[in-house]
Amino acid sequence: MPPVATDVARGVTRLLCRGDWFAICEVPLPNGRRADLMAVGPKGELTIVEIKVSRADLIGDAKWHDYLDYCDRFYWAVPPALAPITEGERFLPGEAGLIVADRYDAAIMRDAAHRPLAAARRKAELLRFARRAARRLAGQIDPTLGLGS
Repeated sequence: MPPVATDVARGVTRLLCRGDWFAICEVPLPNGRRADLMAVGPKGELTIVEIKVSRADLIGDAKWHDYLDYCDRFYWAVPPALAPITEGERFLPGEAGLIVADRYDAAIMRDAAHRPLAAARRKAELLRFARRAARRLAGQIDPTLGLGS
C-alpha cells in the first residue's frame, strides 16, 4: 500500500474503532477482488472501505460494484484533497458513503446506504473474516507457520 493509502487506512481504522468496528486490511473476496479494508461491527454488520489516493485511480475505478455483494455498507475513503471529486452522481451518493481521512483521523462525510446481506452470505463472510484475522494473528505470534495473509 502506498504511504498515502496507509495514512488513509490508519485514519479510517481509528474512526471505525471509536464506533466499535474493527477492520483488517487487504481482504480477498470470493469473486477475486480484494477489499482495502473490511470491518465488522458489534452486531455482525460488514462494511467495506475502498481507499483511493489519486484522481486517476478514483475516476478510473469501474470494479467497485463487485464489492457490494460482500458487505452491508460500502464507503470510499480518500485524503482531503480528493474529497471534492466525489461530489457527482458517478460515485452514487445514494449507495456509497464517503470517508475523508488522513493519518490522524477520519470523518464520515456521507453515510453509505444500508443493504443488508442475506443470512447465509453474512454467516459465510463473518466466518471468512474471523478466520483471516485469526490466521494473521497466529502468523504474528509464530512467523514460521507460513500462513500468509
